Amino acid sequence: MNILKSLSRVSTAVIISVPLIACQTLQDNPKQTGGTLLGAGLGALIGSQIGSGKGQMAAIAVGVLAGAWAGSEVGKSLDKADRAYAERTAQDSLEYAQIGQAKAWRNPDSGNSGTFTPTRTYRTQDGANCRDFETTIYVDGEQETGTGRACRQSDGTWQIVG
Repeated sequence: MNILKSLSRVSTAVIISVPLIACQTLQDNPKQTGGTLLGAGLGALIGSQIGSGKGQMAAIAVGVLAGAWAGSEVGKSLDKADRAYAERTAQDSLEYAQIGQAKAWRNPDSGNSGTFTPTRTYRTQDGANCRDFETTIYVDGEQETGTGRACRQSDGTWQIVG
């Protein structure tokens, strides 16, 4: 299938679906709108690469809906300021906190907050300094927890690698 025909189908699916999704999103939380629209567009693009004929149109529709839902979930969680608070706290915690010492952040504008706790410090076989960590984030009273690993980069910052 040529690219123009594929783009035409994607455009049609997005034009039909996005206004309906965006109207509901705007009523729920304005921060979700960007995530919903971006997710819908990406979902449609991915769906357009699957199958052919009516099956492809169904894949595009499913892609739009799934992408819009995923984008909406991300959009309603952490905004740009929340991520900045969390990132500063993570860098500070990875650099200075002892194992088991939680560092907290809170965005006074959104009310969202979280903690970041190093759980292990070690050196990899290739010589990188790394730390395992636990993080907890509170968004609208809902708690999300996670674990990961971060390693020191050549510029001195810590990058989450897993």
